[in-house]
Amino acid sequence: MENQVVILAVGLLMGLLIILCVCILGHCLWRRKGQSQYQEFISTLPLFPECTAPVLQVSQGSRSRCDEIPFTVPPRFEPRSPGGLAGQGQVRSDRMEADGQRDILAHRGSLCVRSWYPMGTLLEGLYRGPALDQVAPPPGPAPRLCFAVEYRRCSEQLTVSLLRLGNLPPCFHGNATLVELQLLPDDRRPRQARARGPGPDPELAECFVFQVSAVCVSESTLSVCVLSVAPQRKRRVVGRVLYPLEGQLGASGRVLWRDLETDTYTQCSELGDVQVSMNYSPSLRRLTLGVVRARGLQLLSDTGVFSQVSLQRHTQVVKTKRSSVVSCGGADPHLDHRMTFKLPPQHLDEACVRLELKQPHPMSPECAAVLGVVVLGPFMYARGPQLQHWLDMLNPTQEPVKQWHGLGRCL
Repeated sequence: MENQVVILAVGLLMGLLIILCVCILGHCLWRRKGQSQYQEFISTLPLFPECTAPVLQVSQGSRSRCDEIPFTVPPRFEPRSPGGLAGQGQVRSDRMEADGQRDILAHRGSLCVRSWYPMGTLLEGLYRGPALDQVAPPPGPAPRLCFAVEYRRCSEQLTVSLLRLGNLPPCFHGNATLVELQLLPDDRRPRQARARGPGPDPELAECFVFQVSAVCVSESTLSVCVLSVAPQRKRRVVGRVLYPLEGQLGASGRVLWRDLETDTYTQCSELGDVQVSMNYSPSLRRLTLGVVRARGLQLLSDTGVFSQVSLQRHTQVVKTKRSSVVSCGGADPHLDHRMTFKLPPQHLDEACVRLELKQPHPMSPECAAVLGVVVLGPFMYARGPQLQHWLDMLNPTQEPVKQWHGLGRCL
C-alpha cells in the first residue's frame, strides 16, 4: 500500500514538471514569433533618408493665411541594408548605441509614421520684430514704455509685445529693471519681464500671450508696472501704464509709446493728497494700512485732522477704525497712523478699503466734516493709481508700498 502511494506521488510530480516545461517552451516560441513579425514589418518600409527632427513645410499652396506657416512631422523610415534582416538589425543597433543621446526621437515609436503628420501652424508675426526706426523714442524727457498689442479673433489670443523703455531717470540706471504685466480684471498673478542691460533706454524684447474671448477683451485693461530693483533686492516703482483695450483693437500690431505715470505729482489735486502705505501678509491673513501724511488739504478750521478707515466687502462694512486727532500747523499734516485688518486671501477680490480724512467740528467734537475720500481695492471698486496700489500690495516680498493719492469728494 505504501509503495502505491509513493508511485502515485512521483507520477504527479513528473506530470507537473512536464506541463511546466511545455508552458515555458510555448512562451519562448510566442516571443520569437512576435519579434520576427516586428522585424518583417520594418523591413517592408520603402527606402527613404533618415529624418529625426520636425521640419517646416513652406509650400505656399498649403498655407491658409499669409502669416501662418504649417508645422509638420516628417515620416520616419529606416534604410534597408544589403545584408538582409540580420545585417539590418545589426546596423540599426550599432547606430542607436552610438547616437542614443543625440537621436532622441528614435526611441519614440509614436513618431514612426508613413506620411507627413500636421502638428499645427506657426504665427510668423510672433517672430517678426518691428523695424528699428519704429521703436525710436519720441522727443521729450518723460519716461516712456514702447509696446505693441495684437488680438487674433480666430484663436482668441491677445499678444502683448514689450519692446523697450525710454528716458529712465538717472537714479535707476545702475539697477536692474523689471516689468510686471497684468490683464485686468481677471489676471491675479503678474507676468514679469527683465530689461536687458542698464542705462536710460534698456531693451525688453518679450512677448506674452493671453487667452481671452472677444467679449471680454474689449472690457479688459492692460496694466504695466515698471520696477527698479536695487542690489539689496529692494524694489521701487518707476511708473505705470494703464491701457484700456476698448476701442483700441482696430490698431493691432502698431508700435505704441506711452508715458509712465509716476508717483511724484507736481500739483496737488483739488481737495489735497494723502500718502498711504499698504502691505499684506497671506500667512497672517492681515492687511496693514498706514496713513503717513497729507498735503494741500482744504482745512475748515484749526481743530486738527484725523483719519477713518473702513474695510468693506461688497456693500457691507466689516470693520471701521479711526486715528487720534492730529493738530495741523498747516495744510500738510503728518499723521503717521497704522491700522491692521483681518482679511483672508480668498476675499482679496471682494474687499476694498475706504479712507476718509476728517476734521472735528469746533462746537461739536462728535461731528466731523469730511475733507476727502480715497477708495483702494481691486478692479471691482477702483481704477487707475488706486487699483495699481492694491495690486502692488500683493507682491511676494510683502514689503510696504507707499503711494500718493488724490482725495475725492464724498458721495
